[in-house]
Amino acid sequence: MTDRVRLFQTLPHTCGYFAERTAQNLVVDPGAPHLDRLYGPALAKGFRRAGGHLYLPQCAACQACVPCRIDVEGFMADRGQRRCLKRNADITVTEQMPGFTHERHDLYQRYLQARHSGGGMDAADAEDFQRFLAAPWSPTLFLEFRLGARLLGVAVTDVALAGVSAVYTFFDPDEDARSLGTFGILQQVELAKRRGIPYVYLGFWIAGHPKMDYKRRFRPLEIRKHGRWIAMP
Repeated sequence: MTDRVRLFQTLPHTCGYFAERTAQNLVVDPGAPHLDRLYGPALAKGFRRAGGHLYLPQCAACQACVPCRIDVEGFMADRGQRRCLKRNADITVTEQMPGFTHERHDLYQRYLQARHSGGGMDAADAEDFQRFLAAPWSPTLFLEFRLGARLLGVAVTDVALAGVSAVYTFFDPDEDARSLGTFGILQQVELAKRRGIPYVYLGFWIAGHPKMDYKRRFRPLEIRKHGRWIAMP
């Protein structure tokens, strides 16, 4: 990628996973032409999208954030994931165009207030919603989960030729028993299977971090280390 587009490094900032650590990101030039064409190759190199930015953690003193992806062809749901699918058999899943609606925004705000209260994200307005979840160049769709007419969740999903990226999932915080985060990833795997896409990218895995441990359950999982993808032991 470096011979095609400029890369920038952010200033040091507080790490979102370890408050005592300082983080930096490598960011693809957001003004580069044809970011839509760069997105697939960027995913394959471990980059992730947040809003209109493609970034990769590049911290001088820490290499804890490891890109990870599900091998779609080899994936088989484990016992807990099969129970999740059965528990949510009454949900209808549809592919929808991305963007703001009052219904989505209300659900998003409820989710953030329940999961990230006081973290700076829980007062997201309509502009914040649109800016964070989609970009003009991104191949984004919203997988909507409905129980009848009621919106239970949205899996924000980028669909590139080389891989599906699980960007963000938000859901009704009163429906924790349904495990809708897990359900969303399973639906993204099914989407990739339907479209013949080989990988579902889950962002970064951090060994020993409680918020990241769920990713280990989606097997086979590959991680990117030393410039290549390898099977997670």
